[in-house]
Amino acid sequence: MTTTQEAEILGEYGPFGPGRVHGVTFDGTLVWFARDNELVAFDPESEKVVRRLAVPAEAGTAFDGEHLYQLAQGEIFVIRPSDGRVLRKIPAPGKGGDSGMAWADGYLWVGEYRAAKIHQIDAKTGEIVKTLSSDRFVTGVSWVDGALWHGVSDDARPPELRRLAADGTIEETLVLSGVSHVSGVESNGKGAFWCGGEGGKLRLVAKGGRGGRGGRGGKEGKEGEKGKKEKKQKS
Repeated sequence: MTTTQEAEILGEYGPFGPGRVHGVTFDGTLVWFARDNELVAFDPESEKVVRRLAVPAEAGTAFDGEHLYQLAQGEIFVIRPSDGRVLRKIPAPGKGGDSGMAWADGYLWVGEYRAAKIHQIDAKTGEIVKTLSSDRFVTGVSWVDGALWHGVSDDARPPELRRLAADGTIEETLVLSGVSHVSGVESNGKGAFWCGGEGGKLRLVAKGGRGGRGGRGGKEGKEGEKGKKEKKQKS
């Protein structure tokens, strides 16, 4: 049985420039997000951009504890975070139609946007191991506490975050009313999600009424209690 509830926006950051924020991942300290021709590292505690890597960054982003993975040009780039060097490339399952991405236990979970699919692939070879189907366009993908979450968006309905069972059945849905787009999705490790969005914005989102906290501090949680106060970040 699927449970559905409204999501709460705890914090909103940006805009970080023209266009959308695409893929989003979190290394435990910094939020990394894709923005067309660069990967941007954002420190949620200082609310400042602390690093920019000049690499193609057109869709999903993931982190395996050591390297960043970035969807671009029909491939997955494996990137060294310290300097942006591309160490190797893996074929992307959607051949350019890919969207979100997450890493878990040696596998990448890659969304295929308009095909409304999520592929589990071998993180070394790119071989497809498993494919799940959705009834809406798939955007960001995240792996949280042994469960797969993903975003859906861009089909004239409010965006959602969904938690899936192993067979792809929807077990939980968070509805983001008042938001026009959700792209990258990543857990902050404390019960909330970093989400990319329209207008170059980054949002921190949680289940409504949870009063969650941010990536490293409590500023975003206090913000949620005050009524979704918007923060502006110039970079």
